[in-house]
Amino acid sequence: MATEDEFTMEVCLETDMQDGEMREVEMNEQKVLLVKINGSFSAVGSKCTHYGAPLIKGALIGHRVRCPWHGACFNVKTGDIEDYPGLDSLPCFKVKVENGKVLVTANKLALENSKRVKTMTPRDPHCSSTVLILGGGPAGLVCAETLRQEGYLGKIILATKEDNLPYDRTKLSKAMNMKTESILLRPGDFFAAHDIEVCTDKEAVAVNTSKKMVKFKDGSVQQYDQLLIATGSRPNKLKCSGADLENVLLLRTPDDANKIHELSSKKNVLILGSSFIGMEVAAYLSDKAASVCVVGSSKVPFQAVLGSDIGSAVMKMLEEHGVKFYMENTIKELKGQNGKVKEAILKSGTVLPVDVVVTGIGVAPESAFLSGSGIHLDSKGFIIVDKHVQTNIQGVFAAGDVASFPLPLMNSKRVSIGHWQLALAQGRSAALNMLKKKEVFSSVPFFWTSLLGKSIRYAGYGEGFTEIIMKGNPKEMKFLAFYIREENVVAVSSMNFDPAVARIAEILASGKQISKAEAQSSEEDKWLKHF
Repeated sequence: MATEDEFTMEVCLETDMQDGEMREVEMNEQKVLLVKINGSFSAVGSKCTHYGAPLIKGALIGHRVRCPWHGACFNVKTGDIEDYPGLDSLPCFKVKVENGKVLVTANKLALENSKRVKTMTPRDPHCSSTVLILGGGPAGLVCAETLRQEGYLGKIILATKEDNLPYDRTKLSKAMNMKTESILLRPGDFFAAHDIEVCTDKEAVAVNTSKKMVKFKDGSVQQYDQLLIATGSRPNKLKCSGADLENVLLLRTPDDANKIHELSSKKNVLILGSSFIGMEVAAYLSDKAASVCVVGSSKVPFQAVLGSDIGSAVMKMLEEHGVKFYMENTIKELKGQNGKVKEAILKSGTVLPVDVVVTGIGVAPESAFLSGSGIHLDSKGFIIVDKHVQTNIQGVFAAGDVASFPLPLMNSKRVSIGHWQLALAQGRSAALNMLKKKEVFSSVPFFWTSLLGKSIRYAGYGEGFTEIIMKGNPKEMKFLAFYIREENVVAVSSMNFDPAVARIAEILASGKQISKAEAQSSEEDKWLKHF
C-alpha cells in the first residue's frame, strides 16, 4: 500500500511497449524513465545525475542505460550508478502490472530530486582502522564515498594539497569565471555527515610503506592501514627565455581559471598547445580577448587523437570566431616590459604581441614524493598498478592520472590515461578492493570536449590507429568516426550523432569486437541495434 508521501499512476498498457524499449512517462509533472526488459517493467529517474542529460536518448543494452552525453551508466532495475562520470544514482520507483495495466508508485520527493545518494554507513568510533587517501580529485572522492556505501566502519582521511574541497576540474577550461563554490562535487557538510575527514593544504612529501606512514609538508605524519594515492598530474612548465615573466600562466585550479579570465579581457592572448584544454580555453576566450592565438606542434589540433579531418574542421570553426593558429610551431622566446610578457617570438620567426600566455603542453604524474617508498613507478613516473589498481605494496593502491594500469579493452596493455571518467571508476575499484571484494577494474575510456556550443564525444582507446572510417562530414559539424587498428574498431568519436558513441561504448564494454567491415557498412543502425 502506498504511503502518504507516495501515489500510484497508470502510465501505459502492458502491450504498449516492446522488450528492450524505453519510454518517458509523466507523473506529477515530472518525467520517469520506464523500461521493459524480458517482459518485466522497471522505472527510474529520467535524467543523468551528471549534467542532467535525458536518458531516453541514451543507449540501453541489457539492464543498463548509458548517458548519451558523457557516458555515465545506470542499472535500470535499481537505479544504481555503474560507470561514470557523476556521483549519484537515479531514484527508483515501484512498478506492478494489474489487469494489463502498468502502474508506477512514486515518492513525491524522489520525483522532484533527480539524484539519489546511496546509503552510507557511519563510522564506528571503536573501529581503529584508517584509510588514507592522498589527492582531492575524482578518484579520491569516489573511493571515500564507496567505502562508506559498502559498509566500511573505520576512519577515512582525504588529504589534498589544494585549498579547496573536491571540485569538477573539467569545467575550468569551459567556463573560466566560475566560483569554486559552484563547481564543488560535494558541499562541506556532506563530508561531516558521512564521517569523511578532508584535510586541505595538506601536501604529502614522503611515504614510508614499511611503517605505513605518510609525512606531509607541514611536518605532520599520518599512519594508515590502507592507502590510496590519487595525486593526479601537474602541468608541464614552459622552458624558454622569458618563461618566468608575469602573466605566463598554467591552468590547474579555480584560481588559475579566474586569473586567466580576468587578465585576458580585451587583451592579446597566446595559448601554447592545441590539446583539448588549450582549445577549450581558446574557444572560451574567443569573444572576450582582443585576440587569441594558438601555437601548436601538430599540423592541426587533435591530430593524434581524432585525426586530421576532424582537427581541420574544428580549427576552421574557431578561425571563424577570430582565433588565429600558428601550427607546426612553438615559442622560441618571450620578451617583456616591466616584468610582464609583451611579445612572443615563434620558432618560425613570427613575432606576436601578447599580454597573456596560457601554457597547455601536457602533464606529468605527481609522484616524485614516492622516491624511496618502494612503490614501483614506470619510466615516466606513473605508479604501476595491477588489475585491482593495487601497487606492488599490499594495501597501497593508486588511481587516476598518476596510475599506469592494464586496460582490458586492449588485452590488458598497460596505459596511462588522464580521463575524468576513468579516475572516478578507478576510485571505486580501489575502495572495493580495500574491502577484499576482488573487483577487476574494467571500464571503457570515455571523454568529451565542448567548443563554442559543439560537443565531441569519444570512447575507446585509439592510440596507434591506422585508418579512420568516417560517417557524415566533419566540415558540416556532424560525423561519426571509427578508428581502426588490426581490422577492428578500437575507438569512436562523434559530433551531433548521439547516441552512437554511448552505444558503441557499451558494445566495447561487453567484450564484443566491431569489425572494420561492420564500421564500413552503410547500415550501421542495424548492426548497432543488433549488438
